[in-house]
Amino acid sequence: MAKKPKVAKPEAGEATPPEGEAQKPAGGRKKLILAGAGAVVVLAGAGGGFYYMKSKAAHDGPVAPKAHVAYVDLKDMTVNLTSPGQQGGVERTRYLKLKVSLEVSDPKVVTDVQPLLPRIEDAFQVYTRELRPSDLEGSAGVYRLKEELLRRVNVAIHPARVEAVLLKEILVQ
Repeated sequence: MAKKPKVAKPEAGEATPPEGEAQKPAGGRKKLILAGAGAVVVLAGAGGGFYYMKSKAAHDGPVAPKAHVAYVDLKDMTVNLTSPGQQGGVERTRYLKLKVSLEVSDPKVVTDVQPLLPRIEDAFQVYTRELRPSDLEGSAGVYRLKEELLRRVNVAIHPARVEAVLLKEILVQ
């Protein structure tokens, strides 16, 4: 024989529902509590995300130029890139043209960097000649280029330090 489902009994002081109406399942209160807790979690997550994005935007917003920043312009460089292979039987030479400026935090560092410009240009030439056109695709490729040039310039002029490598022009042809 099949068992009948259990119906929650009314507690003392509660009115019993009339005969024709079905009783509410006992889990209704639990569902309401779980739904309320879920809403609190969602709202807390949304508030935390909003706070994070707002604080990140405050840090990533427009930056006022530093008071004592100086720039050193390098000569324009044009180098041929490493060819990925032959295309249609004829190898096509690809070129990279760069205009670079170095940002230093103190104008006094400019006098330290000026005599070392040939060393910096050599480091840049050696690195850029090994690049393939695919290495410079997209913003990620340009970002990697800037970071690698910054690393190489700081190695070349140590103990002086360059804060950033600024690409004034980059052309892959």
